[in-house]
Amino acid sequence: MDVMPLLLLVAGSAAISAAARRTPVPAPLLVVAAGLAVSYVPGVPVYTLDPHVVLPLILPPLLHTAATDSSYLGLRAQLRPVALLSVGYVLFATFVVGWVLYLLVPGLPLTAALVFGAVVAPPDAVAATAVARRVGLPSRITTILQGESLLNDATAITAFRVAVAAAVGEGATWAGGISEFLLAAFGGLAFGLVLMVPLHWLRTHVKEALLQNTLSLLIPFVAYAAAEQVHASGVIAVVVVALYLGHRAWEVDFATRLQEEAVWKMVAFVLEAAVFALIGLQLPIVLRGLGEYAGAEAAWYALAVFAVVVVARFVWVYPAAFLPPLLSARIREREGRPGWKAPFVIAWAGMRGVVSLAIAFSIPLTADGSDFPQRNLLLFLTFTTVIGTLVVQGLTLPPLIHLLKMPGRDIQTETLAEANAQAQASRVAEQRLDELLSDERNALPAPLADRLRTVLERRRNAVWERLGQTNPVTGESVDDTYRRLSREVISAERDVFVRLRDARYLDDEMLRTLLRRLDLEEAAVYRETA
Repeated sequence: MDVMPLLLLVAGSAAISAAARRTPVPAPLLVVAAGLAVSYVPGVPVYTLDPHVVLPLILPPLLHTAATDSSYLGLRAQLRPVALLSVGYVLFATFVVGWVLYLLVPGLPLTAALVFGAVVAPPDAVAATAVARRVGLPSRITTILQGESLLNDATAITAFRVAVAAAVGEGATWAGGISEFLLAAFGGLAFGLVLMVPLHWLRTHVKEALLQNTLSLLIPFVAYAAAEQVHASGVIAVVVVALYLGHRAWEVDFATRLQEEAVWKMVAFVLEAAVFALIGLQLPIVLRGLGEYAGAEAAWYALAVFAVVVVARFVWVYPAAFLPPLLSARIREREGRPGWKAPFVIAWAGMRGVVSLAIAFSIPLTADGSDFPQRNLLLFLTFTTVIGTLVVQGLTLPPLIHLLKMPGRDIQTETLAEANAQAQASRVAEQRLDELLSDERNALPAPLADRLRTVLERRRNAVWERLGQTNPVTGESVDDTYRRLSREVISAERDVFVRLRDARYLDDEMLRTLLRRLDLEEAAVYRETA
């Protein structure tokens, strides 16, 4: 097996994604553009997007990281708009886009058109939230977009299966489709509910951080595979388990949490970069199979489908935002009347991504013993829709939010809330420390006891100092100066340890122990002042 193409894909996409952080362009868009440009460079390997790899091996960890970083309480508070988008909108888009394509393309069966509708129905889990976080959308909009992207893949995949069964002549009926949808939804939910408690119990009872992190990496694949074995939704199972584990992450050992955060950030970064690079690299494969539709006709279909996909989301989002408060006094009292700006941003943030392409590539080659109707055209239209929404909507979303003057996160209010929470926690911790030190079994020399009190005082004051004035000479806040000086002091200690190792006064094992201690202290300083 030649591993060089895989290494080139991972290294190249990661490098471009890292470089994108220095530009105003969101990383997913720059990586896709690079994939498109590189796809025609002579000598570049052919990268085929295999749905048997993307769906069971790439989608679960991406969903897991997104769900654990989400707020269970926030999603529960926005359950109605999330459900309307992740279920209602996906089914609506499946039928609208499918029906329009059926009318546009001569000879295309309605069942095949509905297959395509299901393919392009779900907005992407990574692209929307990446852009939303970068532009600093209000937390409610970000929560809605996150919740939609976590669950809409399950709806789309189930609708796709039903439509394919009808297209290939397996006798799919409305009753059968509804029953399959219910099996997928409630089966995935049931698997998630059954697995989440024992998996969390394992995480809290396995004391070795290395084993706990190994378990953490396996969890999304276990949840996905277990649910898919009985044709339930692996996507929903992964999301339910991850939401529960993220909500109760505070019960896990601190060493595990520190390692998990680093490991999953790395995994998500690599997978996201590679996934968007793969999207761009599919261009030669898609164009090669286009056949009779090459030229102006294919371009017309692509533009028409893109327009329908964009308009259909607006047609769904505005009634879904305005009708519930209009019809329910309880909702109106709790949420007030929605303005037009937030629904507009949500409607425009409907970028499609790798899941749509992966589902499209899993369209069977044959139906009723003959070639699947216009399969190559459906692949091409999926590709152009994904690229079109990523480029057009992804690039215009930040300036649109600026133009609409959408309120961003209130950093001052968030910092005040953090400071008040830290003050309450520090008071309780100081009372507990006094109780412990009053017991003769916990006797400590005065300097060590004072050090514990100093740590609590520093932690309590750090957040308030972030609100203070900056240094007129350096422009730094007190917090920034503290962090810089702490790093300088730790760096000086580190240099001494290395010199002692080089002089053979310390061996390498002792050096690693001392350096790890300094690393943990430096990490504590960073987290304390971040």
